[in-house]
Amino acid sequence: MQIRDAVPEDAVALWQAELETVAVPGRLVSAPSELDLASFRTKIQAAVGRGSYVVAEVDGLVCGHAYLELMPLAAVRHVCRLTIVVHPGHTGTGIGTALIAHLQEWARRQPEIRKIELLVRASNVGAMRLYARMGFVEEGRLRERVRLDAETFVDDIAMGWFPRAHVERR
Repeated sequence: MQIRDAVPEDAVALWQAELETVAVPGRLVSAPSELDLASFRTKIQAAVGRGSYVVAEVDGLVCGHAYLELMPLAAVRHVCRLTIVVHPGHTGTGIGTALIAHLQEWARRQPEIRKIELLVRASNVGAMRLYARMGFVEEGRLRERVRLDAETFVDDIAMGWFPRAHVERR
């Protein structure tokens, strides 16, 4: 497996993977109609200087992607928001672990970053276990935050990881 910086040419593969992922209720918040190819290219280009956008490749095939985005406001600029997608057919293979570990190492080298935060659906137990294994702690629960259909809602779990605290514990 190789982890590298995302490039605009990866946009199609990332867009298609997210279109497949949204087919599983509760995995991504976006609806298929809200995923637009151009926005993937734009986000990859914007990541330079505003975070880190990486992809995982196995035998030349992009199998996962993750993005750490620095928050834009001065008071929270020390916080990054993590978005990660292990592409369908590749879950349970260590790609999520590798992507998170790579981004955690990147964050440790950025003195201004004090926290990585994420939101995960309460129904995505495997992802919550992965995040906990990688040192993320639950910080709160946002009740009925994500609507799956007209009658079904799922909670979002807020989790955080603190690079400075992690280094000090070593």
